[in-house]
Amino acid sequence: MHETHATFPILTAIVLLPAIGGLITALIPHARTEVLRVVGVMFTVATAALTIYMAVQFKVGDAGFQMVSHHSWIKEFGISWKLGVDGISLWLVVLTGVLFPLALLGAPVTRDVKNYVAWMLLLEAGCLGTFLALDLFLFFLFFEIVLVPMYFLIGGWGYDNRAYAAIKFFLFTLAGSAFMLVGMLALVFLHQRATGVLTFDLVQLAEKQALAETTARWVFLAFAIGFAVKVPLFPLHTWLPDAHTEAPTAGSVILAGVLLKMGTYGILRFGLYLFPRAAIDLAPILLTLAVIGITYGAIVATMQKDLKRLVAYSSVAHLGFIILGTFAFTSQGLSGGVLQMVNHGLSTGALFLLVGMIYERRHTRQIAELGGLQKSVPLLAAAFMVVMLSSVGLPGLNGFVGEFLILLGTFATHRWWAVVATSGVILAAVYLLWAYQRVFHGPAEGDNADIPDLNLRERAVLVPLIAMIVFLGVYPKPVLDRINPSVHRLLDHMEQAAK
Repeated sequence: MHETHATFPILTAIVLLPAIGGLITALIPHARTEVLRVVGVMFTVATAALTIYMAVQFKVGDAGFQMVSHHSWIKEFGISWKLGVDGISLWLVVLTGVLFPLALLGAPVTRDVKNYVAWMLLLEAGCLGTFLALDLFLFFLFFEIVLVPMYFLIGGWGYDNRAYAAIKFFLFTLAGSAFMLVGMLALVFLHQRATGVLTFDLVQLAEKQALAETTARWVFLAFAIGFAVKVPLFPLHTWLPDAHTEAPTAGSVILAGVLLKMGTYGILRFGLYLFPRAAIDLAPILLTLAVIGITYGAIVATMQKDLKRLVAYSSVAHLGFIILGTFAFTSQGLSGGVLQMVNHGLSTGALFLLVGMIYERRHTRQIAELGGLQKSVPLLAAAFMVVMLSSVGLPGLNGFVGEFLILLGTFATHRWWAVVATSGVILAAVYLLWAYQRVFHGPAEGDNADIPDLNLRERAVLVPLIAMIVFLGVYPKPVLDRINPSVHRLLDHMEQAAK
């Protein structure tokens, strides 16, 4: 497995820049609210620019890890600072870079701006590190760092039931991580016993395949539980609707757009790459849970009275599709899954921003209390419609491409799971179109008749999101061209290991 090393450590810069921004924010006095906002936006925009530059420099057709930054860290334990990017992680890094400035601009807070901006910047550093780490210890460190800012963002700036939601989020994710830590240490020490080499290097551990078949299954299961909580996969999903509903708007955007992808990315990068044989053996269980999640998430979303909670349950359904594509073990399924991670981040992130904008105007998210908004906020209604149709999977918008590839890839190898999962597409149309009809159509009565439409700042945030949604729906080729070689390499690796 070849690696291309960078002359300039761009990946290290991408991870450290928001962390430095967080430290600078901590030194600015509380009273300087506008300065704090500017610093936050400035560092997130600079990070976004770096991630876009990285995508431009990325070599198309190269399946290996590129721009690798590798330095020995804790030598006696074989731990190193190793960052690298391939087609599977590339667009998740860009998505993270793009979503953070949009979330900060699209949903500014009014109280305790200093701590809010500092936590957001630390959260961004943790998210980027998670997607770029090629050392298991380093990955686990970043994976856990993310918990702390998210806990404080939900608990400090969330809504009425925020303390309960923050603690539930923290405990669920921490419990999942405990399983993953045990699995990780078992893998490293069993690898050392078999080879005499103590290392946390992902590539070395994956290429060697030193574990016995039964042992590999148990270790894979420990990793899978840790990632399944983060996805979240049915039945480990119960923390998600509470966390989404109670989190501040920007928190919900990042939670849906970036944090949930750590679970799906982790299964793909670590589960399939480190334990190919075990992943193939246990695929029917994960496919079944994914299909249950797709139908259950969609049915429960249909019943919701709170608009934000409806979008939260839609995430359970959409992430089930990504898991379905991953365990189809076909190039279409895997590429579709990676693309859908990006698509879901854009469309659900935009939906949460729009729900937040409605809440700011009406101070309610109850669907029954809204209605006829199309008359007073036509621009917001139009933006909501485009994003909602993207989430439904309308051809010509980004959601269609990912879901189509996933279902196509799954149908080739696991026909009946694909057939049942198709019901999720139909149910998504039911709950989203019905919600849109109740919120935006009909007579505008009382407070709904006289609310302001999108202001300049809100338009500036939504335009790039909608542009990306349309671009990926019409012309996904540049994105898929960079994803496909890495997906093919992963499938080849799995085929070799399965022999």
